[in-house]
Amino acid sequence: MTATAERPERAFHTPNSMTGVGVVVVGPGDRILLGLAHDGRWELPGGKVDPGETFEDAAVRELAEETSLRAAAAGVRIVAVLMDGAGGVTRVTAAAVLESATGTPRVTEPHKIVRWQWVRHGRRTQGPLRTVGVRTARLAPGTGPPAGPGHCYPTAP
Repeated sequence: MTATAERPERAFHTPNSMTGVGVVVVGPGDRILLGLAHDGRWELPGGKVDPGETFEDAAVRELAEETSLRAAAAGVRIVAVLMDGAGGVTRVTAAAVLESATGTPRVTEPHKIVRWQWVRHGRRTQGPLRTVGVRTARLAPGTGPPAGPGHCYPTAP
């Protein structure tokens, strides 16, 4: 189909967004888990939500895939939905908080992550934190709303 004056190009349905989840894993001493990427930036565990998957299920699946940590979807709290237009794509990301996971984090995707590290929440890392990670981490318990580009929609307590 082609665009016409009656039906502009934007009226046709084409994939134009990505849905994901970022997981703030709260560990010993109220530390959060961050992964050091090869480009020197720090990031939270997380990734894309598969079709038909809940944010909570995606959070525990991504956590297991990326860190080998195990958790129950029932222990995941979605504290906000973040939306931005990074890279010209509308990204909708659920900010998830998980306060109970079992195991020891290990690098399972060495092509993406150099190491996982528990960091005291609010402490500056050596190197930047990916934007969505900064915004998600600021939604952890005891912090205020995130700053940065895009929009934040806190969920009900």
